[in-house]
Amino acid sequence: MAATRDQYLEEHNGRFVEALQEWLAIPSISTLSEHQEDVYMAAEWVRNRLVYMGFPEVRTIPTNGHPLVYGEWLVDPHQPTLLFYGHYDVQPVDPVDEWQSPPFEPVIRDGNIYCRGASDDKAQILLVLAALESWIRVDGRLPVNIKILLEGEEEAGGAGVDRFVSKNAELLEADAVLICDTHMVDISQPSIINGLRGILYTEIIVSGAKTDLHSGSYGGVAPNPLHALCVLLSRLKGEDGVIHIPELHEALPEVSAAEKEFWREDPLRIEDALCREMGVEQLVGENDFPPLERLGVRPTLEVHGIRGGFTGQGAKTVIPAEAVAKVSLRLPANLVPDEVFGWLKKAVKQHIPAGYAVRLVNLHGGRGVAVNPDNSYIQAATAALSAIYGREPVFMREGGSIPIAALFDAVLGAPVVLMGFGLPDDGAHAPNEKFSLEQFHLGMRTVAEFLGKIAR
Repeated sequence: MAATRDQYLEEHNGRFVEALQEWLAIPSISTLSEHQEDVYMAAEWVRNRLVYMGFPEVRTIPTNGHPLVYGEWLVDPHQPTLLFYGHYDVQPVDPVDEWQSPPFEPVIRDGNIYCRGASDDKAQILLVLAALESWIRVDGRLPVNIKILLEGEEEAGGAGVDRFVSKNAELLEADAVLICDTHMVDISQPSIINGLRGILYTEIIVSGAKTDLHSGSYGGVAPNPLHALCVLLSRLKGEDGVIHIPELHEALPEVSAAEKEFWREDPLRIEDALCREMGVEQLVGENDFPPLERLGVRPTLEVHGIRGGFTGQGAKTVIPAEAVAKVSLRLPANLVPDEVFGWLKKAVKQHIPAGYAVRLVNLHGGRGVAVNPDNSYIQAATAALSAIYGREPVFMREGGSIPIAALFDAVLGAPVVLMGFGLPDDGAHAPNEKFSLEQFHLGMRTVAEFLGKIAR
């Protein structure tokens, strides 16, 4: 048996990497029905992992969609209880031809592991489980009470876990929640996320004629929903990046002068790093606000895909009867997605060109969360990161959304510690997603340190 937890994690690092490769190879894409069995297999894999580690209570919980995995190890009523949340489902892999290696055949190169789900979120779950294992094997017990809730629908809206959390507050009761599904500034500068935006994901459907039409016979008089959709989208958000939903701007929260100064000065040169990561020469968006503010707290409106008409090889002179755009808005933490959906509907009806019918579908949404860094669990996370990385972390706002964090905050009333170990260039949701193996090991050590620091 290793003398210290650090030694244990070092000696077994290769085994943890092999386990990660095994889990990553399961294509647990929650949004595609053909992968339903794969999602279940991924749930069973992590369930068996918890059993192997010695958790006395582990169960798979069915939902209307993909299952939850719950584990519990209560060691001492006098110790705090930490709830750890993660998701084992992953995004689709399109476009496949942009992957340098098959998306579900984990490959290690240049100190990174490449596979769909590596950064978001399987590696970040497994490094927490490795930290827990180091306490169990070296000390013979966990230092605090642990509850684990893992879901398989985060990339598909998370409806099952939302219902479960809302109905099972007593089961999930905890003193703090740990979520490792975010990223750091870079490998030499750790960070803790103190704010996440919410999300509203919609479809905008524009209709014209009752059927597709020949552009020679009807072009010039027939409504073209694809063109109308493009006009509508440009009216909703102009070339200057300004979103034309008045209620959205009226409801934006105030931020502190200190944060505004940090965003304006950009002491960590994050703006330059963003350009390098994306391979662009300049950032776009609202010029009246610094990039870090646009990235962390300003609302966004993004078009993710447009469907309609003919997109195959060759020519087909068709005017489509319908066009669809998938559109999301990222929202400051104080805004309610359903209310914003009403504002969006109003704006769409105002800006749709004449001669077209339009309807919207609210696919899913979730609130953002703002974290007060003035609590003992955030302070413990700060101390743990400082101890392992040798540098004090900075507090950052992240533009991404983890709606479950806001739900935990509302239902459990427990502080949420957003301590992720991804890196900005990990490519989550993109081809060639990766996770740094150095971060994988540092993350294990940091979480193990954090567990010790929150113990009474």
